[in-house]
Amino acid sequence: MQATLMIYNGTAAPDADVLRTGGVPLAPAGTAWPMCGNTCGGPMQFFAHLPVEYGVLSVFVCQNDPGACDTHDPVSGANRVLIFPSTGLVPVAVPEEGVTLLPAVSAITTAVVTLEPEEADEDGLPPDAYDLARGGWKWEPGELFGKQREVLGSLGGSPSCLGDDRLPECPSCSGVMEFAAHLEEGIDLRSAMNLGGDLGYVFVCRPCSQGAFLRD
Repeated sequence: MQATLMIYNGTAAPDADVLRTGGVPLAPAGTAWPMCGNTCGGPMQFFAHLPVEYGVLSVFVCQNDPGACDTHDPVSGANRVLIFPSTGLVPVAVPEEGVTLLPAVSAITTAVVTLEPEEADEDGLPPDAYDLARGGWKWEPGELFGKQREVLGSLGGSPSCLGDDRLPECPSCSGVMEFAAHLEEGIDLRSAMNLGGDLGYVFVCRPCSQGAFLRD
């Protein structure tokens, strides 16, 4: 059992084509900044630039009036995951109004954590690879916690503690979407994405080039 953790790795240039939270999105020339389709209608905040094997995932969540727009739901219009090709990307022009950028950029490195097989818990649920890997990150004997704040999420694997009824369907083909990444709020207040204390989930449908985001 393995989990590919995303680990805080200092800062990066705001337009770096690397795993990062914050900075500016990179997209094909002419791409418009996503607007909230839920309540406020304003530009959404750019959360994360996630280069993966099949392209680049660009995550946006509305933060213009936290709590007013429903950012929990993948079909609310208050969040977007855009999938772009891996090459030919340029910085997207940032709107002059609205809450669009995080105060700080967090560079990310990855660490593959191999876990010992575990039995199902008392409720019969299988072990949660992400939760176990995050909880044990840099943990030393005698410590209550490890360095969990360094963990900014994970890539691939299975969604942590998410019921089947929360798995989003592709708006194009209606199939259940593939889990792509977890997102944690961040290592400190300056770099934090506002997830309301929840965990962020990124999903994709590769054949349809559709993405979805939810928090739970």
